[in-house]
Amino acid sequence: MISVLEAIPAAPRRASGQIRVASVPAGHVYVRHLSAPDGGDAVVRLPDIPPADGCRVPGGWWPPAMLDAEWIAAHHGTFDVFHVHFGFDAKTPAELRAIADALERAGIPLVVTVHDLRNPHHPSPELHDAQLGVLISRAAAVLTLTPGAAREIKSRWGRDATVLAHPHVVDWDTMARPRPVHDGFVVGLHAKSVRANMGIKAVSAALVEAVGSVRGGRLQINVHHEVFEPGSHYYDPVMGAFLRTLASAVDIVELVEHEYFSDDELWAYLASIDVSVLPYRFGTHSGWLEACVDLGTAVIAPSCGFYAEQQPVFEYQHDEGGLDARSLKAAVRAAYYARPGRRASVVERREQRCALSAAHEAVYARVLR
Repeated sequence: MISVLEAIPAAPRRASGQIRVASVPAGHVYVRHLSAPDGGDAVVRLPDIPPADGCRVPGGWWPPAMLDAEWIAAHHGTFDVFHVHFGFDAKTPAELRAIADALERAGIPLVVTVHDLRNPHHPSPELHDAQLGVLISRAAAVLTLTPGAAREIKSRWGRDATVLAHPHVVDWDTMARPRPVHDGFVVGLHAKSVRANMGIKAVSAALVEAVGSVRGGRLQINVHHEVFEPGSHYYDPVMGAFLRTLASAVDIVELVEHEYFSDDELWAYLASIDVSVLPYRFGTHSGWLEACVDLGTAVIAPSCGFYAEQQPVFEYQHDEGGLDARSLKAAVRAAYYARPGRRASVVERREQRCALSAAHEAVYARVLR
């Protein structure tokens, strides 16, 4: 295991001076922020290619067209490295093996960043385990975000993973703005569209008591409209009724129903609350957590996964075995007395991004040798 941002031996660039990377996907904020902030790296990432049929999955996301054996066979001359981050949810292990075979025939190295050891959208782990097994076993280099995840990768698949931290999520100008001032202590619980890994009922019920125990405490629960819309992929009338009943019965609870936030709306929301509670029963890493750190919003994170290795958080005991409400109450009180939350500076995040850019370029150069 290579430690976070540990220097990787420099390698000569290709004769062209550029390394062309087919990144799956390229448009995700994590991937965009692996480039040097001032454009000083030699890595050129191919833009995402929407599917020809215009197919989109719930939430507006579309499966990357590059993640296809036939596409690779037809276009392998346009890139030097194939780097998979996200987007393989709908691919069978057999399809992923065909993709790896196509890359091998073309002489293109595969790099895999393991963001999720457990897919937060899958109620059971079997499919994701099989998908990861193919990708990790066929990869020329394996990366991940935390030492704990690297240890698990080593234990489960026998592969050493290079640990490179999660870059900033929020843009520089927004990061530099002062936080808005408000009265009281606002705890945010965003249910999104109630993913499979969210323990919304147990966490929200426990938060009512926890937030009510601190002076000026208010609990804001956000949820997407589609949870209440018949015909929606995420329609959940039982959860919808629970949330509306809770908000109407408890004075300190505010329920906000809305469409998916734009980036600007999300940053404004996170900056408006004092602490964000991650209600996950299982998971691995979180970009949401990183956005909170960019904005100075404290994070209460569950004990499952490796959230506490990403950034300083207030941890509570929550996994598939259940929720310890007392630990959540203790975390809320600790966040209350520790205000304000830790906030990364623009300088700190820019330095980190430069190091991440150089480290990824070195990984690509190494697998090309």
